[in-house]
Amino acid sequence: MRRFLPDNFTSLLVCAVILASLFPASGTFADYFGIATDLAIAALFFLHGARLSRDVVIAGLLHWRLHLVILLTTFGIFPLLGLALGFIPDAILPQPLYLGILFLCVLPSTVQSSIAFTSMAGGNVPAAICSASASNIFGMFLTPLLVGLLFSVGGHGGFSLDALQQILLQLLAPFIAGQILQPWIGDWIRARRQILMPVDRGSILMVVYLAFSTAVVEGLWHTFSIADIGVVIVADTFLLGIVLLLTMFGSRRLGFGKADEITITFCGSKKSLASGVPMANVIFAGQSIGAIVLPLMLFHQIQLMVCSVIAQKYAAAAARRATEQQIKDAASPA
Repeated sequence: MRRFLPDNFTSLLVCAVILASLFPASGTFADYFGIATDLAIAALFFLHGARLSRDVVIAGLLHWRLHLVILLTTFGIFPLLGLALGFIPDAILPQPLYLGILFLCVLPSTVQSSIAFTSMAGGNVPAAICSASASNIFGMFLTPLLVGLLFSVGGHGGFSLDALQQILLQLLAPFIAGQILQPWIGDWIRARRQILMPVDRGSILMVVYLAFSTAVVEGLWHTFSIADIGVVIVADTFLLGIVLLLTMFGSRRLGFGKADEITITFCGSKKSLASGVPMANVIFAGQSIGAIVLPLMLFHQIQLMVCSVIAQKYAAAAARRATEQQIKDAASPA
């Protein structure tokens, strides 16, 4: 039962939304809080860059077929599925929430949870580290480009060069700075992961609070009903389910081994809240992004619950195979 309960971070996200609903940031306070949020996000991506070992990147690049499959799933299959959901009438799925789902579909994979679930299930962890990290690096370029392409196809706006420039300045520049300093500070930062975790999670909570504050002031909860939220949950679950099936069985058809199948399944099916919320804040600057990030927040919890179950099933199957092999080895004549 515990696996279906929200994790601590999700609970904090809910608290941030409740706080924004009751006490939304506005006026001068919102302006200063926005500046503090931008600085926190820069610190977040600096730490991402400083943590990523170059040895891991070089080793992971050798497994190019696996990474290609994951990237095509993340930035190809997901967006196509998002476009398919656009045929749902606005009366069922309101356009602002659909745009949030479409934005979700063009985001990079997660890093921490992809690696954690791959490790739990007995997958190829070095490849997962490289693939998830590469997804986030490419996402800084591909996500704004795909937003411009897909949103223009649906008549929701076109590509914004300014948005790409802002992402390069606010997200990529700190990441590169972290990578440059990684040989000197990388080990120190990796050894203090628990101490520095508040920077990671605190920056996301700040963006969520600010985003929902703006949305609440503009009447977010008067615009959407509980039924609308339910439709988003169903759509998120549909997206995750389809991609999990495609990655799991598709990797087998492509001839990947069990360890690589696990890596493709978990890295290819994830969407990053840590990258998505800051990107939404930049790409949709000056707009209300509460409805944009709401589908992503819901998807975050759904993917954690579902992938936790799948990872445990993979691990149990591996344990059974190991036991059966031990029995066969013991029964074989010396």
